[in-house]
Amino acid sequence: MNKTPSQADRGFSYSRADFEELVDFALAHARTLGATDSGAEASEGCGLSVSVRKGELETVERNRDKSLGITVYMGHQRGNASTSDFSRPAIERTVQAAYDIARFTAQDPVAGLPEPDDIAPTAEHQDLDLFHPWDVTSEQAAELAIRCERAAFDTDARIANSEGAGVSAQQSHFFSSHTHGFRGGYASSRHSISVAPIAGRGDEMQRDAWYSSMRSAGELATPESVGRYAAERALARLKSRKITTRECPVLFESPLAAGLLGGFVQAVSGGALYRKSTFLLDSLGKQIFPKHVDVLEDPFLRRGKGSSPFDEEGVRTRARKVVDAGRVEGYFLSSYSARKLGMKTTGNAGGSHNLTLSSRLTKPGDDLPAMLRKLGTGLFVIELMGQGVNYVTGDYSRGASGFWVENGEIAFPVQEITIAGNLKDMLKGIQAVGADTYNYGAKTVGSILVNRMKVAGS
Repeated sequence: MNKTPSQADRGFSYSRADFEELVDFALAHARTLGATDSGAEASEGCGLSVSVRKGELETVERNRDKSLGITVYMGHQRGNASTSDFSRPAIERTVQAAYDIARFTAQDPVAGLPEPDDIAPTAEHQDLDLFHPWDVTSEQAAELAIRCERAAFDTDARIANSEGAGVSAQQSHFFSSHTHGFRGGYASSRHSISVAPIAGRGDEMQRDAWYSSMRSAGELATPESVGRYAAERALARLKSRKITTRECPVLFESPLAAGLLGGFVQAVSGGALYRKSTFLLDSLGKQIFPKHVDVLEDPFLRRGKGSSPFDEEGVRTRARKVVDAGRVEGYFLSSYSARKLGMKTTGNAGGSHNLTLSSRLTKPGDDLPAMLRKLGTGLFVIELMGQGVNYVTGDYSRGASGFWVENGEIAFPVQEITIAGNLKDMLKGIQAVGADTYNYGAKTVGSILVNRMKVAGS
């Protein structure tokens, strides 16, 4: 297989045609062995990551990987295998391995490919503008990282140290096909710049970090703006103190608010639902959020980090309201989990697609200062630690840092506290959502004000 000039220019070793040939060969071999159905995917990824610390180059990493995965069905018995060797004999051995696994696997009545009616036809595969390769050298990437870190140091003399800065340029492409009529694939990219400065000295040191991540390098924030903002965040945390244990309203900064949305997604996803391991069991059609809250899913945003014309099974995706006026209108289901629940797939094999949580009460001027005024007196959280979330019960307990707010103004930074509550109460207790929206992966949300939580301090 020879790479075409266009593929070589974009840094890939294999073309789309190469992948189609590999996948078709795997599917044909599975059919020869006697598989009733099969699916295969070929993929390739490559990139560059550079890190610096205190103006000196620390690491330069180049990554390149490839894989071909095959799933074989013998009726309702399923087997999977994969290989990074693209030679014909290796693919034949991999298909044979998947076939052998399927033969000796127990019957699963709901195992199988998606229904043909759910498949996204090739003619409907939109170009969502997800591929923007970044032709950056390791020297150029190092210079960008150094500029980012230098901007943090130049912000204030109290920024005396750093955990380093980094630049990453990543790209990948894949082709997938299965015997229920799906054929599709696309290329995508993701680039970032980040820094983690340390403010203060001795016992009085505070660290914070910031980054910018985009499909296109041309849309990244400037290294200087990332560095300055990270430094300002670290400086604001100097002279942090504890507070006494109390109950109060809590304002989650927008990047952390995306985590609350993620908690909801996990709780209404197929695996948790059919295993009955979620605090939102049987929540379809029920009021889980206040009436002013909506959650939208849009897989078709151009350059969106969660955009795709089809899910991991080749099922068509669609824009929809997941939550309408606080009521749950849809789950996140793959074909398998949908069959387990006696429902239809929602095109979410592999996860959600570009979710936005919004409030009908939010006004254009509801920036962070406005949200602090709505908080009044309470806790503004900017960092969470630990994994203290029980998705079976909804119990929530996380270490936290942030700021104590009085009369709508930041009074002082706080640390070494724990916030606790129950996710069901927290979602229902959302009082306001800010216009200070932040995109965290495939989720976009402003800061979120929760009416009441327990805060454990000294």
